[in-house]
Amino acid sequence: MAYSIADIAAALGAEALGDGSITVTGAAEPAAAGPGDLALAMKPEYADGLAKGGARAALIADGMDWKALGLEAAIIAPRPRYAMSGLTRMLDPGPAIAPGIHPTAVVDRSAEIGIGAAIGPFVVIGAGVAIGTNARIGPHATIAEGARIGHDALIHAGVRIGARVRIGDRVILQPGAVIGGDGFSFVTPEKSQVETARESLGRQDGAQAPQSWTRIHSLGSVRIGDDVEIGANSAIDRGTVADTEIGDGTKLDNLVHIGHNVRIGRDCLICGQVGMAGSARVGDRVVLAGQCGVSDNIVIGDDVIGAGATKIFSNVPPGRMLMGMPAVKMETHVEMYKALRRLPRLAATVEALKKAVSKDGQTD
Repeated sequence: MAYSIADIAAALGAEALGDGSITVTGAAEPAAAGPGDLALAMKPEYADGLAKGGARAALIADGMDWKALGLEAAIIAPRPRYAMSGLTRMLDPGPAIAPGIHPTAVVDRSAEIGIGAAIGPFVVIGAGVAIGTNARIGPHATIAEGARIGHDALIHAGVRIGARVRIGDRVILQPGAVIGGDGFSFVTPEKSQVETARESLGRQDGAQAPQSWTRIHSLGSVRIGDDVEIGANSAIDRGTVADTEIGDGTKLDNLVHIGHNVRIGRDCLICGQVGMAGSARVGDRVVLAGQCGVSDNIVIGDDVIGAGATKIFSNVPPGRMLMGMPAVKMETHVEMYKALRRLPRLAATVEALKKAVSKDGQTD
Protein backbone atom coordinates (compact mmCIF):
# COMPACT_ATOMS: atom_id res chain seq x y z
CA MET A 1 0.00 0.00 0.00
CA ALA A 2 1.25 3.47 -0.89
CA TYR A 3 1.25 6.41 1.52
CA SER A 4 1.93 10.06 0.77
CA ILE A 5 4.56 11.94 2.74
CA ALA A 6 1.85 14.32 3.95
CA ASP A 7 -0.32 11.46 5.20
CA ILE A 8 2.58 9.78 6.99
CA ALA A 9 3.59 13.02 8.69
CA ALA A 10 0.01 13.62 9.82
CA ALA A 11 -0.27 10.10 11.22
CA LEU A 12 3.00 10.54 13.12
CA GLY A 13 2.25 14.04 14.37
CA ALA A 14 5.39 15.18 12.58
CA GLU A 15 6.27 17.99 10.18
CA ALA A 16 6.35 17.39 6.43
CA LEU A 17 8.62 19.51 4.23
CA GLY A 18 8.82 19.71 0.46
CA ASP A 19 6.54 17.80 -1.89
CA GLY A 20 4.02 16.10 0.42
CA SER A 21 2.35 14.32 -2.50
CA ILE A 22 5.28 11.95 -3.02
CA THR A 23 4.19 8.40 -2.21
CA VAL A 24 6.19 5.55 -0.70
CA THR A 25 5.41 1.88 -0.24
CA GLY A 26 8.15 0.95 2.19
CA ALA A 27 11.06 2.09 4.34
CA ALA A 28 14.75 1.38 3.85
CA GLU A 29 18.22 2.28 5.07
CA PRO A 30 19.50 5.36 3.23
CA ALA A 31 22.04 3.65 0.98
CA ALA A 32 19.57 0.94 -0.04
CA ALA A 33 16.51 3.16 -0.48
CA GLY A 34 14.92 3.53 -3.89
CA PRO A 35 12.46 6.13 -5.25
CA GLY A 36 9.52 4.27 -3.69
CA ASP A 37 11.07 4.06 -0.21
CA LEU A 38 11.15 6.43 2.73
CA ALA A 39 14.80 6.55 3.76
CA LEU A 40 15.44 6.34 7.51
CA ALA A 41 18.17 8.95 7.87
CA MET A 42 17.64 9.97 11.45
CA LYS A 43 21.22 11.09 12.24
CA PRO A 44 23.59 13.43 10.39
CA GLU A 45 26.02 10.57 9.80
CA TYR A 46 23.46 8.97 7.48
CA ALA A 47 23.91 11.79 4.92
CA ASP A 48 26.51 9.84 2.95
CA GLY A 49 24.09 6.94 2.66
CA LEU A 50 21.44 9.21 1.17
CA ALA A 51 23.88 10.24 -1.54
CA LYS A 52 24.45 6.58 -2.44
CA GLY A 53 20.76 5.67 -2.48
CA GLY A 54 17.90 6.81 -4.66
CA ALA A 55 15.33 7.98 -2.11
CA ARG A 56 13.23 11.03 -2.90
CA ALA A 57 12.06 11.42 0.70
CA ALA A 58 13.46 10.63 4.13
CA LEU A 59 12.67 10.64 7.84
CA ILE A 60 15.34 12.93 9.29
CA ALA A 61 16.29 14.49 12.59
CA ASP A 62 15.51 18.08 13.49
CA GLY A 63 18.23 20.43 12.22
CA MET A 64 19.25 18.38 9.19
CA ASP A 65 19.09 20.30 5.88
CA TRP A 66 16.85 18.18 3.68
CA LYS A 67 17.46 20.27 0.56
CA ALA A 68 21.24 20.00 0.91
CA LEU A 69 20.77 16.24 1.19
CA GLY A 70 19.23 16.20 -2.28
CA LEU A 71 15.75 15.24 -1.11
CA GLU A 72 12.44 16.31 -2.61
CA ALA A 73 10.57 15.85 0.67
CA ALA A 74 11.31 15.09 4.31
CA ILE A 75 9.56 14.27 7.56
CA ILE A 76 11.01 15.85 10.68
CA ALA A 77 10.15 14.50 14.12
CA PRO A 78 11.61 15.59 17.49
CA ARG A 79 12.11 11.91 18.36
CA PRO A 80 12.73 10.17 15.02
CA ARG A 81 13.11 6.73 16.55
CA TYR A 82 9.75 7.09 18.27
CA ALA A 83 8.30 8.19 14.94
CA MET A 84 9.67 4.95 13.53
CA SER A 85 7.30 3.00 15.78
CA GLY A 86 4.31 4.63 14.11
CA LEU A 87 5.82 4.36 10.64
CA THR A 88 6.59 0.66 10.95
CA ARG A 89 3.10 0.04 12.30
CA MET A 90 1.66 1.67 9.16
CA LEU A 91 3.88 -0.32 6.81
CA ASP A 92 3.72 -3.74 8.49
CA PRO A 93 0.99 -5.90 6.93
CA GLY A 94 1.39 -8.61 9.58
CA PRO A 95 0.97 -12.34 8.90
CA ALA A 96 -1.40 -13.35 6.13
CA ILE A 97 -4.21 -15.14 7.97
CA ALA A 98 -7.49 -15.30 6.07
CA PRO A 99 -10.60 -14.21 7.98
CA GLY A 100 -12.79 -16.97 9.33
CA ILE A 101 -11.83 -20.52 10.28
CA HIS A 102 -9.52 -22.47 7.97
CA PRO A 103 -10.94 -25.86 6.89
CA THR A 104 -8.01 -27.72 8.47
CA ALA A 105 -8.46 -26.11 11.89
CA VAL A 106 -9.90 -28.23 14.70
CA VAL A 107 -12.25 -26.14 16.82
CA ASP A 108 -14.26 -27.65 19.65
CA ARG A 109 -17.94 -26.92 19.16
CA SER A 110 -18.13 -25.37 22.65
CA ALA A 111 -15.49 -22.75 21.79
CA GLU A 112 -16.59 -19.15 21.25
CA ILE A 113 -15.01 -17.38 18.28
CA GLY A 114 -15.40 -13.60 18.19
CA ILE A 115 -16.57 -11.58 15.21
CA GLY A 116 -13.83 -10.94 12.68
CA ALA A 117 -11.44 -13.53 14.14
CA ALA A 118 -9.06 -15.33 11.78
CA ILE A 119 -8.12 -18.94 12.57
CA GLY A 120 -5.25 -20.28 10.42
CA PRO A 121 -4.43 -23.75 9.10
CA PHE A 122 -4.04 -26.67 11.51
CA VAL A 123 -4.94 -24.62 14.57
CA VAL A 124 -6.38 -26.64 17.47
CA ILE A 125 -8.81 -24.91 19.83
CA GLY A 126 -10.07 -26.83 22.87
CA ALA A 127 -13.30 -26.96 24.80
CA GLY A 128 -14.62 -23.80 26.40
CA VAL A 129 -12.04 -21.52 24.74
CA ALA A 130 -13.09 -17.93 24.04
CA ILE A 131 -11.42 -16.01 21.22
CA GLY A 132 -11.96 -12.22 21.14
CA THR A 133 -13.09 -10.12 18.22
CA ASN A 134 -10.58 -9.59 15.40
CA ALA A 135 -8.06 -11.93 17.02
CA ARG A 136 -5.68 -13.66 14.61
CA ILE A 137 -4.38 -17.17 15.26
CA GLY A 138 -1.48 -18.36 13.08
CA PRO A 139 -0.98 -21.86 11.69
CA HIS A 140 -0.27 -24.82 14.00
CA ALA A 141 -1.08 -22.86 17.16
CA THR A 142 -2.80 -24.80 19.94
CA ILE A 143 -5.10 -23.34 22.57
CA ALA A 144 -6.07 -25.69 25.40
CA GLU A 145 -9.36 -25.97 27.21
CA GLY A 146 -10.80 -22.99 29.04
CA ALA A 147 -8.30 -20.44 27.73
CA ARG A 148 -9.37 -16.87 27.02
CA ILE A 149 -7.83 -14.76 24.25
CA GLY A 150 -8.63 -11.03 24.16
CA HIS A 151 -9.70 -8.74 21.34
CA ASP A 152 -7.24 -7.90 18.54
CA ALA A 153 -4.71 -10.42 19.82
CA LEU A 154 -2.13 -11.80 17.41
CA ILE A 155 -1.01 -15.38 18.05
CA HIS A 156 1.79 -16.32 15.65
CA ALA A 157 2.56 -19.74 14.21
CA GLY A 158 3.32 -22.61 16.56
CA VAL A 159 2.34 -20.91 19.80
CA ARG A 160 1.20 -23.22 22.61
CA ILE A 161 -1.34 -21.86 25.09
CA GLY A 162 -2.19 -24.05 28.07
CA ALA A 163 -5.43 -24.71 29.89
CA ARG A 164 -7.26 -21.79 31.55
CA VAL A 165 -4.66 -19.22 30.47
CA ARG A 166 -6.03 -15.67 30.33
CA ILE A 167 -4.60 -13.39 27.65
CA GLY A 168 -5.63 -9.73 27.37
CA ASP A 169 -6.44 -7.46 24.46
CA ARG A 170 -3.92 -6.58 21.75
CA VAL A 171 -1.41 -9.15 23.00
CA ILE A 172 1.21 -10.41 20.56
CA LEU A 173 2.70 -13.88 21.00
CA GLN A 174 5.65 -14.52 18.69
CA PRO A 175 6.27 -17.93 17.04
CA GLY A 176 6.96 -20.85 19.33
CA ALA A 177 6.05 -19.16 22.61
CA VAL A 178 4.71 -21.55 25.26
CA ILE A 179 2.29 -20.03 27.74
CA GLY A 180 1.08 -22.19 30.60
CA GLY A 181 3.42 -25.17 30.72
CA ASP A 182 3.78 -26.85 34.12
CA GLY A 183 6.00 -25.17 36.66
CA PHE A 184 9.31 -26.80 37.60
CA SER A 185 8.38 -27.85 41.14
CA PHE A 186 9.73 -31.03 42.72
CA VAL A 187 10.22 -32.16 46.31
CA THR A 188 11.88 -35.04 48.15
CA PRO A 189 10.29 -37.09 50.98
CA GLU A 190 13.03 -36.02 53.39
CA LYS A 191 15.14 -32.88 53.49
CA SER A 192 17.07 -32.65 50.22
CA GLN A 193 20.71 -31.79 49.70
CA VAL A 194 19.62 -28.44 48.26
CA GLU A 195 17.72 -27.54 51.42
CA THR A 196 20.66 -28.57 53.58
CA ALA A 197 23.06 -26.50 51.50
CA ARG A 198 20.83 -23.44 51.81
CA GLU A 199 20.52 -23.77 55.56
CA SER A 200 24.26 -24.28 56.09
CA LEU A 201 25.34 -21.91 53.29
CA GLY A 202 27.27 -24.79 51.76
CA ARG A 203 29.37 -25.53 54.85
CA GLN A 204 27.96 -29.03 55.30
CA ASP A 205 29.61 -31.47 52.92
CA GLY A 206 29.21 -35.18 52.50
CA ALA A 207 27.21 -37.69 50.51
CA GLN A 208 23.45 -37.49 50.58
CA ALA A 209 21.23 -40.51 51.04
CA PRO A 210 19.52 -41.57 47.78
CA GLN A 211 16.31 -39.64 47.17
CA SER A 212 13.89 -39.32 44.30
CA TRP A 213 12.11 -36.16 43.17
CA THR A 214 8.32 -36.01 43.39
CA ARG A 215 6.33 -33.64 41.21
CA ILE A 216 4.26 -30.81 42.69
CA HIS A 217 1.51 -30.39 40.12
CA SER A 218 0.60 -26.96 38.79
CA LEU A 219 -3.01 -26.13 39.62
CA GLY A 220 -2.80 -22.45 38.73
CA SER A 221 -2.46 -20.97 35.27
CA VAL A 222 -1.09 -17.81 33.60
CA ARG A 223 -2.72 -14.39 33.42
CA ILE A 224 -1.39 -11.92 30.84
CA GLY A 225 -2.59 -8.30 30.74
CA ASP A 226 -3.39 -6.03 27.81
CA ASP A 227 -0.81 -4.84 25.26
CA VAL A 228 1.76 -7.45 26.28
CA GLU A 229 4.23 -8.97 23.81
CA ILE A 230 5.92 -12.34 24.34
CA GLY A 231 8.97 -13.16 22.20
CA ALA A 232 9.69 -16.24 20.11
CA ASN A 233 10.38 -19.48 22.00
CA SER A 234 9.79 -17.88 25.37
CA ALA A 235 8.18 -19.94 28.13
CA ILE A 236 5.90 -18.78 30.93
CA ASP A 237 5.08 -21.49 33.47
CA ARG A 238 1.70 -21.81 35.14
CA GLY A 239 1.46 -21.19 38.88
CA THR A 240 1.42 -23.92 41.47
CA VAL A 241 -1.85 -22.72 43.02
CA ALA A 242 -2.16 -19.00 42.17
CA ASP A 243 -1.61 -17.78 38.62
CA THR A 244 1.66 -16.55 37.16
CA GLU A 245 1.00 -12.92 36.14
CA ILE A 246 2.36 -10.54 33.49
CA GLY A 247 1.16 -6.92 33.83
CA ASP A 248 -0.26 -4.63 31.16
CA GLY A 249 2.16 -3.27 28.61
CA THR A 250 5.08 -5.51 29.53
CA LYS A 251 7.31 -6.78 26.71
CA LEU A 252 9.30 -10.02 26.80
CA ASP A 253 12.03 -10.73 24.26
CA ASN A 254 12.88 -14.09 22.69
CA LEU A 255 14.03 -17.04 24.82
CA VAL A 256 12.83 -15.59 28.10
CA HIS A 257 11.82 -18.01 30.85
CA ILE A 258 9.36 -16.98 33.56
CA GLY A 259 9.01 -19.54 36.36
CA HIS A 260 5.89 -20.55 38.26
CA ASN A 261 4.12 -18.00 40.47
CA VAL A 262 6.23 -15.09 39.19
CA ARG A 263 4.42 -11.75 39.13
CA ILE A 264 5.68 -9.04 36.79
CA GLY A 265 4.26 -5.51 36.89
CA ARG A 266 3.25 -3.05 34.19
CA ASP A 267 5.37 -1.72 31.31
CA CYS A 268 8.45 -3.82 32.05
CA LEU A 269 11.05 -4.65 29.39
CA ILE A 270 12.56 -8.13 29.75
CA CYS A 271 15.29 -8.79 27.19
CA GLY A 272 16.53 -12.01 25.59
CA GLN A 273 17.56 -15.02 27.67
CA VAL A 274 16.45 -13.55 30.98
CA GLY A 275 15.44 -16.23 33.47
CA MET A 276 13.23 -15.68 36.51
CA ALA A 277 12.94 -18.36 39.15
CA GLY A 278 9.68 -19.23 40.86
CA SER A 279 7.71 -16.77 43.00
CA ALA A 280 9.86 -13.74 42.18
CA ARG A 281 8.01 -10.40 42.33
CA VAL A 282 8.91 -7.68 39.84
CA GLY A 283 7.55 -4.14 40.05
CA ASP A 284 6.46 -1.72 37.33
CA ARG A 285 8.72 -0.32 34.59
CA VAL A 286 11.57 -2.69 35.41
CA VAL A 287 14.13 -3.20 32.63
CA LEU A 288 16.30 -6.33 32.61
CA ALA A 289 18.89 -6.54 29.84
CA GLY A 290 19.90 -9.77 28.13
CA GLN A 291 20.87 -12.82 30.21
CA CYS A 292 19.89 -11.31 33.55
CA GLY A 293 18.97 -13.86 36.18
CA VAL A 294 16.47 -13.44 39.00
CA SER A 295 16.50 -15.73 42.03
CA ASP A 296 13.36 -17.27 43.49
CA ASN A 297 11.18 -15.59 46.12
CA ILE A 298 12.77 -12.15 45.90
CA VAL A 299 11.19 -8.74 45.31
CA ILE A 300 12.45 -6.26 42.71
CA GLY A 301 11.05 -2.75 43.17
CA ASP A 302 9.63 -0.37 40.58
CA ASP A 303 11.92 1.29 38.00
CA VAL A 304 14.89 -1.01 38.60
CA ILE A 305 17.31 -1.45 35.68
CA GLY A 306 19.59 -4.48 35.39
CA ALA A 307 22.55 -4.29 32.98
CA GLY A 308 23.32 -7.27 30.74
CA ALA A 309 24.09 -10.58 32.50
CA THR A 310 23.35 -9.16 35.95
CA LYS A 311 22.47 -11.86 38.48
CA ILE A 312 20.00 -10.72 41.15
CA PHE A 313 19.99 -12.89 44.28
CA SER A 314 18.31 -10.62 46.85
CA ASN A 315 15.60 -7.98 47.17
CA VAL A 316 16.17 -4.72 45.27
CA PRO A 317 14.73 -1.34 46.34
CA PRO A 318 12.93 0.81 43.76
CA GLY A 319 14.87 2.89 41.27
CA ARG A 320 18.23 1.14 41.57
CA MET A 321 20.50 0.43 38.60
CA LEU A 322 22.35 -2.87 38.93
CA MET A 323 25.31 -4.56 37.34
CA GLY A 324 27.40 -7.66 37.93
CA MET A 325 27.23 -11.04 39.63
CA PRO A 326 26.14 -10.79 42.34
CA ALA A 327 24.23 -7.65 41.48
CA VAL A 328 25.48 -4.42 43.04
CA LYS A 329 24.87 -0.75 42.30
CA MET A 330 26.27 0.17 38.92
CA GLU A 331 28.71 2.74 40.33
CA THR A 332 29.96 0.16 42.82
CA HIS A 333 30.47 -2.40 40.06
CA VAL A 334 32.42 0.12 37.98
CA GLU A 335 34.77 0.76 40.92
CA MET A 336 35.12 -2.99 41.49
CA TYR A 337 35.99 -3.49 37.82
CA LYS A 338 38.57 -0.72 37.93
CA ALA A 339 40.13 -2.36 40.97
CA LEU A 340 40.14 -5.72 39.19
CA ARG A 341 42.01 -4.27 36.23
CA ARG A 342 44.59 -2.83 38.62
CA LEU A 343 45.28 -6.20 40.26
CA PRO A 344 48.21 -7.24 37.99
CA ARG A 345 49.95 -3.92 38.63
CA LEU A 346 49.19 -4.19 42.35
CA ALA A 347 50.60 -7.73 42.42
CA ALA A 348 53.75 -6.54 40.71
CA THR A 349 54.09 -3.71 43.24
CA VAL A 350 53.63 -6.10 46.16
CA GLU A 351 56.22 -8.46 44.70
CA ALA A 352 58.68 -5.60 44.32
CA LEU A 353 58.08 -4.51 47.91
CA LYS A 354 58.62 -8.07 49.13
CA LYS A 355 61.95 -8.22 47.32
CA ALA A 356 62.96 -4.84 48.73
CA VAL A 357 62.07 -5.87 52.29
CA SER A 358 63.87 -9.17 51.87
CA LYS A 359 66.98 -7.44 50.53
CA ASP A 360 66.95 -4.93 53.40
CA GLY A 361 66.66 -7.79 55.89
CA GLN A 362 69.67 -9.56 54.38
CA THR A 363 71.71 -6.31 54.49
CA ASP A 364 70.98 -5.85 58.19
